[in-house]
Amino acid sequence: MTHLVRIRFPVMVRCLSCAAAFAAEAPAPTPTLTGFPFTNESLRYIVNWPSGLTLGEAIMTAARSKAANGTEHWDFKLALDASVPGFGVSDSYRAASSTELCAMAFEKELAHGSRKTHEFVDFDSHALVARRHTPGGGQSEVSTSSCARDALTFLYYTRRELGQGRIPPNEDVVFGAQYQVQMQYKGAQSVKAGRQSTEADCVQVLLKGPASETMFEMFFARDAARTPLLVRVPLALGTFSLELAR
Repeated sequence: MTHLVRIRFPVMVRCLSCAAAFAAEAPAPTPTLTGFPFTNESLRYIVNWPSGLTLGEAIMTAARSKAANGTEHWDFKLALDASVPGFGVSDSYRAASSTELCAMAFEKELAHGSRKTHEFVDFDSHALVARRHTPGGGQSEVSTSSCARDALTFLYYTRRELGQGRIPPNEDVVFGAQYQVQMQYKGAQSVKAGRQSTEADCVQVLLKGPASETMFEMFFARDAARTPLLVRVPLALGTFSLELAR
């Protein structure tokens, strides 16, 4: 059981964190929004085992901040805490982006049982690279566009674009390494989130990393913020889920 949990939980986090372009037709456009409805937003999700057993929770927040020089930027955070007997997971992700939702910095801190990981990614829009480094001195870099995005920033970018009736173009996202994410619209479905049933737009997501490939479903509310309601991940042990708690 410990070995299986070590494999599955990071996948669950990636599923909520990563979002990308649609590979097919998008939902019907909604009126253009002039603001960001997820400003100062805080969302709480329940992590569910296939049997329905609750394993923990995830908290996702968004806030618009101002630096000392007066420049505004976005701060996004995702924290997940879950456990089964003998094995715990505590993951923390932080992202800073420009007001145009171009990534500036990304931090990932993971604790899976006794294994711990801490890394930082700095985005250089002029040199067109993302530089990854760890406290122990490890370094690497990947080529990016002038407006690159980490996985967490891209989720909010996708929500903004959907809320304005637009489809983001396909692009890689940075989650330490680069991940290619493809979304396909699967139509409207009724889903239950926090004991409430609501109509949501379902998208099927294919996530390809350097050494892995995962397919899962995400359900976005038809509200102005395109709130993520539910993530379903079919794995060998059954379908795991992250469900918005209301």
